Amino acid sequence: MFPTDILFAYLLATLLVVLSPGPDNILALSRGLGQGRAAAIASSVGAGLGIMVHTLAATLGLTLVLQASPLAFWAIKIVGAAYLLWLGFKALRARNLISFTPAARQSLPRVFSTGLLSNVLNPKPGLFVLAFLPQFVSAERGSVPLQMLTYGAIFAVLTAVIFSLLGASAARLSGWLSRRPRATAWLNIGAGATFVVSGLSILALGNRR
Repeated sequence: MFPTDILFAYLLATLLVVLSPGPDNILALSRGLGQGRAAAIASSVGAGLGIMVHTLAATLGLTLVLQASPLAFWAIKIVGAAYLLWLGFKALRARNLISFTPAARQSLPRVFSTGLLSNVLNPKPGLFVLAFLPQFVSAERGSVPLQMLTYGAIFAVLTAVIFSLLGASAARLSGWLSRRPRATAWLNIGAGATFVVSGLSILALGNRR
């Protein structure tokens, strides 16, 4: 069902996608810097689970429905863009996405839910999964839904693991950054700007069939 050459090509392509800059890995890095490894892992697992939600939607055909229905697509797009814009403006205004004060720390369930919602409410990953996974699926190799779910699970696990490693590595810089408030402020501005740009890019996303 999963030939070695196709699986290798899929893993390589997935690694390139996961490592490309985006709001989810920026969020994991920010959590690692501000709250340490546990928060980075919680955010990363949330993002990975979000990939699995998009995979289930693509497998069940829900993403196709969003593509075919302009109203549904616009509704999801506006909600997703609003959430990312809210995260961005919040980080720009309060500058506490990366913070070393105990009062600014968030609970791990909240960190997890933010990582999950940041991914699930973003229609871009859903459309990407719909376009990306079928390139490696063939009806001749068995159940198409099973292949989709398996490839999606690989994508989700790699997302969670790589983001966790990035966030854990960033956590080592927390001691250095805690003594440099100006650098922390600029990192918060950069992270906030990333979310704002991501939200605006979602609003510019067209419903192409």
